Amino acid sequence: MDERQVISNVCMLAGKIMLESGAETYRVEDTMTRIAAAFGLTEAESYATPTGINFSTDSHDASHFRRISKRSTDLHKIAQVNSISRQISEGGIDPREALLHLKGLSSTSNVYPYWLQIAAAALVSGSFAIMFGGQLLDFLPAFFAGGVGLAAMIGFEKLVETRFFAEFFASFIIGLLAIGCLHFSFGVNLDKIIIGAVMPLVPGLHITNAVRDLMAGHLVAGVSKGVEAMLTAFAIGAGVAVVFAFL
Repeated sequence: MDERQVISNVCMLAGKIMLESGAETYRVEDTMTRIAAAFGLTEAESYATPTGINFSTDSHDASHFRRISKRSTDLHKIAQVNSISRQISEGGIDPREALLHLKGLSSTSNVYPYWLQIAAAALVSGSFAIMFGGQLLDFLPAFFAGGVGLAAMIGFEKLVETRFFAEFFASFIIGLLAIGCLHFSFGVNLDKIIIGAVMPLVPGLHITNAVRDLMAGHLVAGVSKGVEAMLTAFAIGAGVAVVFAFL
């Protein structure tokens, strides 16, 4: 593999990791271009959307394309790619070494285990229930419903690749648990319990990235991420609404 091919692979893998981890598309393009420029490819061009990356070194070489099929939120990986990019810019590592670092980063799983994510979601849910005006008695029901809801989403997402249905199922479970808690006099405010419990599912990062991409002039990426966030919000609302419609 020649040097230009190695540099292209470094840029493509860095962009892939960042997009799969929830980075903004303009940040992905900027990182890829900076890495290429640091290795001497000053005419490199990159174009990223939420579902794919295009990269070319110049008009004479073949362009590269990689499709992004799965996306999540992993700010740790984004920070690690940024750290590798800075080392490249400072001349600390060569292309082949950078490629090895990125391959190792790409093969790692979530930095936080699922049990810790569920515990954090439960704690956040109870806290949000209080913050939105609930009473102290609403903390434990929201804590329980939020934790079980995220666990249900993680489990269902492994069975069905479409994230919309996983989010719908999770919010449906949250609605059932919230109503069940109040039925057994476990909690006071149903609305505050449900609002707190669904907060870990709310696509806050997608909404923020959509606005930032739009402001940076990446209209396609901004609109597509905004639509994705709206679909997530619709899935959450529909799951809770179905519970109220039949109970």
